[in-house]
Amino acid sequence: MNQINTGKFIAGCRKEKGLTQAQLAEKLNITDRAVSKWETGKSMPDSSIMLELCNILDVTVNDLLTGERIEVNNYEEKVNENLIELKRKDENNMNKNAIISTIYTIAMVIGIMVCCICDIAVSGTTTWSLIVISSVLVTWITSFPVILLGKKGVLVAMIAISILIVPFMYILSILIKVNEVFHIGAIISIISLVFLWIIYIIYRRLKERKLLATGTTFLFAIPFTFLINSILSKMIREPVIDIWDILSVFILFIIAVAFIIGDYARKKV
Repeated sequence: MNQINTGKFIAGCRKEKGLTQAQLAEKLNITDRAVSKWETGKSMPDSSIMLELCNILDVTVNDLLTGERIEVNNYEEKVNENLIELKRKDENNMNKNAIISTIYTIAMVIGIMVCCICDIAVSGTTTWSLIVISSVLVTWITSFPVILLGKKGVLVAMIAISILIVPFMYILSILIKVNEVFHIGAIISIISLVFLWIIYIIYRRLKERKLLATGTTFLFAIPFTFLINSILSKMIREPVIDIWDILSVFILFIIAVAFIIGDYARKKV
């Protein structure tokens, strides 16, 4: 399986069908830049659209992965070769991620040990180091799946942070002996989690149109900004909105519009 060969094969099949990159991209609801990356061997089609792409080009998945139309008598052999190559690629990625994950974990453990040693050396017991330990553990639990599994670990990380964030706020409020940390932090954390899940869903649905996904995310950030400001104003008795909030919302809107226009322009090219 060779990305360059696959890219040339896609380009050839597309031209046989009399399609431009933009027309093929429109049929798949992606950008023509994504098609261009396939055809130049810089990336492979996502598995979620591979079958649809094959139907449009009138080829099989194995033809696509092999980079040529497979003769019937060689079909089973090519299937096995592609499966072995895909398995080998996944294993190599897992091995690299496992090494990085191990180094990351060791660094976290060393950091915790250094904090504990310094804390005990200065105060004779564990005081502020408990805050560091709890923060590091939450960070490790939520980030480890992404480091180990890559994109496949994002959902696991999202679930982990959703479960841990409120208990973490409670523990933090106990450690620093400030109840407001939990009362305010828990509410803001829940709102932030809702926003994170919305972002996750947006990027999942628009995975091939990252400019549009980014622009939509910035648009969603505007009502969440007002919501958080409104809640904080009631809790800490501050104005709901000031000039800096207005400026922030204006900047968010300009950035959102810029990304959305960029996506629209890219699809029209």
